[in-house]
Amino acid sequence: MPLEALPVPRPLVVSTDEDLLDEVLRLLAAAGCEPELARGGPALRRGHRDAPLVLLGADALGGAQVRELPRRPGVVVVTRGQLPAPEWAAAVEVGAERVVALPDDEAWLLARVADALRGTAERGRVLAVGGACGGAGASTLATALALTAGPGSVLVDADRWGGGLDLLLGAERTDGVRWPELGGLRGRVAGDALRAALPEVSGVHVVSASRTDGPPVPEEAVRAVVAAARDDGCPVVVDLPRPGTDGICGTTHAVLAEADLALLVVPARLRAATAARLMVAAERSPWADAQLVLRRVPGGLLADEVADAVGRPVLAELAHDRSAVARGERGEPPGVTPRAPLGAVARVVLDRLGGGRA
Repeated sequence: MPLEALPVPRPLVVSTDEDLLDEVLRLLAAAGCEPELARGGPALRRGHRDAPLVLLGADALGGAQVRELPRRPGVVVVTRGQLPAPEWAAAVEVGAERVVALPDDEAWLLARVADALRGTAERGRVLAVGGACGGAGASTLATALALTAGPGSVLVDADRWGGGLDLLLGAERTDGVRWPELGGLRGRVAGDALRAALPEVSGVHVVSASRTDGPPVPEEAVRAVVAAARDDGCPVVVDLPRPGTDGICGTTHAVLAEADLALLVVPARLRAATAARLMVAAERSPWADAQLVLRRVPGGLLADEVADAVGRPVLAELAHDRSAVARGERGEPPGVTPRAPLGAVARVVLDRLGGGRA
């Protein structure tokens, strides 16, 4: 899934108030975009039609050309201080979704601009992978999915006790930041800057856990990393922890709420299928819509038996891969050729997701 440069969307700003323009341009620069400015004529009509967001200065509300424009979503009126009653009526007439009073509403406006810009770009898909039991092979499958998705993919290790996904890629000695350095991230993060700072192997950028007993990774940091990668157009694969004694953690809820596809890896054993059933059937479980990947074991259950026991469909069956353990111990990435068991399953999953393969 190669990444292509996307044109930067440009919000439209309409105002002749120089002080207000200075405030708005400062905020847009903080949001990482350069707007289009228009006061009338064809530029105003074209920008009003095509821009992801239109910011109308309160001073522009009385202009004849502005009042003649057709209604459209994504129009925000911006003013300094409170808006007088006549201008409120004009804002309603042009179909404004909100009147923003600066500086009090700066945070809202920044968030609204970010949402508008995200909506115009192709967002990356998010795959969440978890195991029904210890040793199910979820981490190995997550790694194989990231490798198969192609250059630019981001593999996120959300399992504090997993030992570090960089080990599965043979990247434990590769330079780059890991969760101990990223745990303080909050809010909006630049996806290209994030990827540039991460360890990279075979085109996969990995956010790995620490092999020291560090603090848990904050849910807000995981949210920020996943959002930054997908907003940059990257496919994101998240390896989630198994439920603990205190149930399903907040990070798992947060990731699965954003995931385009959730995969639960279930070894073909009765206890594993029973554990998966508990995970998907729990009240308000985020795994309720998960698809199953059945890992075959000698003498184990059949796919229809596991699907019946868990109450969810089996999307793919992972055949035994005799080379997987040896490759992992040598620090070699999983084999993902079309004939390799992990490669075959990864292609089935990505085809279901609609991402294909690079």
